[in-house]
Amino acid sequence: MDQRLIKHPLGYWEIAAKPTSQELQQYYANKYYQEAQGSYELEYSEDELLYFRAKLEQRDAALRRYLPASNLGTKRLLDVGCGEGYALAYFRKQGWSAKGIDFSSAGVSSKNPECLDALATGDIFALLQSEITAGATYDVVWLQNVLEHVMDPLDLLKSLRSLVAPGGLAVVTVPNDCSITQRGALDHGHVESAFWVAPPDHLTYFDHDSLVNAANETGWECAEMLGDFPVDWLLFHPGSNYVRDKSAGKAAHIARVQLENIIHEQPIEDVLRFWSATAKLGMGRDITAFFRPRD
Repeated sequence: MDQRLIKHPLGYWEIAAKPTSQELQQYYANKYYQEAQGSYELEYSEDELLYFRAKLEQRDAALRRYLPASNLGTKRLLDVGCGEGYALAYFRKQGWSAKGIDFSSAGVSSKNPECLDALATGDIFALLQSEITAGATYDVVWLQNVLEHVMDPLDLLKSLRSLVAPGGLAVVTVPNDCSITQRGALDHGHVESAFWVAPPDHLTYFDHDSLVNAANETGWECAEMLGDFPVDWLLFHPGSNYVRDKSAGKAAHIARVQLENIIHEQPIEDVLRFWSATAKLGMGRDITAFFRPRD
């Protein structure tokens, strides 16, 4: 597929020749069919499970800064593209009423089957429209690694506004792509090409500023943004350059997970300040924004 990018006026990058809606639908139909056949059979290590928990605890602590006390009493969450269901399981254990939507039940069935009763499957955009039509609202709409996949991310952000209850939040995680670290690795010759460009899976590429711009354009304000471990730093050392040496990928992943877990052992407010500074500096493999509807 054509990997050329064009820059949107809001600052994010898009695939120049996007697939048609029909082509994209067929691609994901095939992809999720394959996942249902066994791609979720991987078992996670204890360190990885601690890492998943750490990121959820950090985002939970951040969103509680901005939800009013009345919302904390209600505690309703919609997880859009809930994958293996770790966020569903976490928030339900915290006493939240949580609902997930996804193309497939394979991930939840494999990793958090106790959450299958909270899962609706099908075309997630049709399911979202059904939620909107029904007038459903949630205190938190959770969108983890979904926005970069859609044909029109601005339209999706606009549509989410009607699902967020007064005083609520949208929590949006995207890859931090075309980042200063990635571009620096390219400029310094540590990688030969823009390895992060991956159509048709990723159609849009955000960084800190362009994600804030997208929020402002679609009726949101960004209350907070958190980065995470800047694993792309490892590209600057030949012994850990997982792009040039694919065999280094597993070790890079393990290093990221273990360092994240060590950081998470520190006081939570210090951890959040650290990850907030990381996002502002343009670092981190992913960035997570906490959006409030703008009046």
